[in-house]
Amino acid sequence: MSSFWVRVVFMIAAIYDGGLGLAFLFFGSDIFRIANVTPPNDLGYIQFPALLLVVFAVMFFHISRNPPKHRELMLYGAGLKASYVGVVFWHQVRGGIPMLWIPWAWVDLVSLILFLGAWKRTSTS
Repeated sequence: MSSFWVRVVFMIAAIYDGGLGLAFLFFGSDIFRIANVTPPNDLGYIQFPALLLVVFAVMFFHISRNPPKHRELMLYGAGLKASYVGVVFWHQVRGGIPMLWIPWAWVDLVSLILFLGAWKRTSTS
């Protein structure tokens, strides 16, 4: 059985990741410039992960429409969040990551916890 909060969590994730992905897809160079971060040597290094965020946003939207039906997809979303959080915090501890990436890692850590809670909440047992 799902609850309203599970639907809301995944709808917010769809909007958040979709918006972030589209922002980096269309304005990636500007974001790097404004953040005073050296961009990669090719825009493809920005555009590919940006499009992956858009793909995940579509998945999160589908989850939000029927969480029990798409329960197994929640773990893929959790994997995305855990991957980003792990990479960013690892490099932050080692002192080698621009501050541009840190706030999003905290948002993704909260998302990871909520996704795992949603996965548990939609359990059929």
